[in-house]
Amino acid sequence: MVRLITLCCLVSISLLVSCAKKKVPTSSFDPNCTTTISFSNQVQPILMDFCLSCHSNGNATGYTFENYTQVESNATKILNSLKAEGGSPLMPQGGPALHDTLIQQFACWINQGKQNN
Repeated sequence: MVRLITLCCLVSISLLVSCAKKKVPTSSFDPNCTTTISFSNQVQPILMDFCLSCHSNGNATGYTFENYTQVESNATKILNSLKAEGGSPLMPQGGPALHDTLIQQFACWINQGKQNN
């Protein structure tokens, strides 16, 4: 009986670990936005990990986020979708929502003038 319970626990843990989504590191993020957010080092990796599977050239979503110009011109729409606000559906499609620190990084980048850095 103990072996069966142990086996079930191990199988459950391995399934959970194997289904985990890749996460962008957030440990060095300043939630007060006093540190300049870098498009190339912070914003673009978020988009690459969570958005480009649907929002790249050749996909029929209507929005492409492969470069700075495309992201900068749609920044408010992207933020609304990350927060599911302003009538926008939650993105990434099918969820789960991104961690609050990633959404805050994107919001800080917008508030800091959407720098191409």
